[in-house]
Amino acid sequence: MQIIKTKNAPVPGGPYSQAVIANGFIFCAGQIGREPQNGILAEGIENQTRQILKNLKAILAEAGSDLEHVTETTVFIRTKEDYPKMNEVYQEFFNEYQPPRATAEVGWLPGNALIAMKAIAVVKKSSS
Repeated sequence: MQIIKTKNAPVPGGPYSQAVIANGFIFCAGQIGREPQNGILAEGIENQTRQILKNLKAILAEAGSDLEHVTETTVFIRTKEDYPKMNEVYQEFFNEYQPPRATAEVGWLPGNALIAMKAIAVVKKSSS
């Protein structure tokens, strides 16, 4: 197994890694919409969703992959009323390629976030 760390995504807020590579898969920890530079939570569901996906993109890049190699996402959303707005932003990042996804409404998220998301991806094969 290989631990993934990048300064282009927020530092974990607890005793866990941003991601781990195991057997060709990348398991990304749940992300909230914090900016990596200052740790500030973005405002609103759209901005938090967008920041989460940027953070996941940075973690996957560090691990040798990208959003096109995501095999599954899990979304935790604080209120189902935010689902349509989240979905709209999500589609900006997963337009043509749409991996399987599970979404659940939850009562609490770290840092008072409106949304959290985790992803599993495969490491891209090198072209050499």
